[in-house]
Amino acid sequence: MTSNRNRVAAGIAVLAIGAGSATAGYVARGHDSNPSSAASTATESAQPAASKSSLSVNEVYRKARTGVVEVISTQSAGNTPFPQGQQESQAQGSGFVSDSQGHIVTNEHVVDGATSVSVRLYDGRTLKADVVGSDASTDLAVLHVANLPSSVTPLQLGSSDDLEVGDGVVASGSPFGLEETVTSGIVSALNREIQSPNNFAIPGAIQTDAAINHGNSGGPLLDMSGRVVGVNSQIESDSGGNDGVGFAIPSSTVKSIASRLIASGKVQHAFLGVSISDATSTAGARVESLSSGSPAASAGIEAADVITALDGKSIDSASALRRAIDSHAPGDKVKVTVRRAGTTKTITVTLGTRPAAS
Repeated sequence: MTSNRNRVAAGIAVLAIGAGSATAGYVARGHDSNPSSAASTATESAQPAASKSSLSVNEVYRKARTGVVEVISTQSAGNTPFPQGQQESQAQGSGFVSDSQGHIVTNEHVVDGATSVSVRLYDGRTLKADVVGSDASTDLAVLHVANLPSSVTPLQLGSSDDLEVGDGVVASGSPFGLEETVTSGIVSALNREIQSPNNFAIPGAIQTDAAINHGNSGGPLLDMSGRVVGVNSQIESDSGGNDGVGFAIPSSTVKSIASRLIASGKVQHAFLGVSISDATSTAGARVESLSSGSPAASAGIEAADVITALDGKSIDSASALRRAIDSHAPGDKVKVTVRRAGTTKTITVTLGTRPAAS
């Protein structure tokens, strides 16, 4: 027996736009549709954004449409008392073809726990897909399909770093299973933080008012040149529907994570091991607490320290520190400058490997 279901990620204050039951302040994980594509490979395709508003929404749609896919993942729901035996559930989302080898980028929460995955192309054909790798810390996954049809054009990654508030964007995918849906809007804000499925922060998220709903997860947020600048992942909503506040994982993160997943099937993140907030009396990241035995604790960082620099580069907020740590690899040695009780000191820390969940 097969049923469609929605899955909610507990503890996330926004909806991971999948198909699922809605709870105020949640991430619905499972029925998502919104494809994003990258040209050649995700590792090589990032390009500067084209001139602003160079294409109409219709032109962006026509340029990207063959590279956007619907993702259908099947999960086992365990044994049931029914004579049919084991029940299965299906979760739907979106994705985009990122290279000519058949790699597809989507959200991790779309395929999490899947026993089988397939993708539906723009022309209605359905192809079996394999999960190459996934990363819950950034809510990204890469799939692969064999014998990609020649009519499919991979999408190119644009530069999320070049985005400005007010720039036009287009979301493409299959909200509520309505394939080839496009909506348009603007970049409402930059450098938001959203929560990953394993409860770590994803920095640098793009906020948009382009309408995205359940089924849009994993699909592309396109600039007005038709390049992917983000992967739609979550919405903030009291009702469970679109309230005009959506979030996309930036293409800079997509490029880095997808390339590593394609290369090795997994991603390891650097880990400092501190809970932080923005400092109030000065610029920096205030250490609220430390994980027992963490690299920070072992090196001598203490609660109430304010981290003001990493390797000599100023840190003005908690988000800035997270981005700086994310730019490193496990095993890297970093010099952390802290203010403690009116004095400044620099502590050398050997970064660890981020655990599976926060």
